[in-house]
Amino acid sequence: MRTINVVAAVIFDGGRIFATQRGYGKYKDFWEFPGGKIEEGETPEEALRREIREELDTEIAVGGLIATVEYDYPDFHLSMKCYRAKVTEGKLLLKEHEAARWLKKDELKSLNWLPADLLLIDELEKAQ
Repeated sequence: MRTINVVAAVIFDGGRIFATQRGYGKYKDFWEFPGGKIEEGETPEEALRREIREELDTEIAVGGLIATVEYDYPDFHLSMKCYRAKVTEGKLLLKEHEAARWLKKDELKSLNWLPADLLLIDELEKAQ
């Protein structure tokens, strides 16, 4: 099974966390933390800043690693490095996603998340 290495941003604003809804592909309409694939020669932090710039027209400061989530989807293994982040410039303009929401930590599980992102939410809840 092939492994796909990705990064995800848990963007904090005060007590709220930013969530996005996929607008394309097999998992369309599921919710996720924004991010994407790490390209050849990029560090995870560089990939995360690039992905957020491309997807949301926003600059972020990448903080500490929250967790690395490992999840087996039916046709690939996902290895997702998840970092704390905060907006430094921009307005989180949706270019690829259908919708977005700012949620308090206790509201996160009210959405239909991708399975790997749901594991990250479990990690966030433990880190209270």
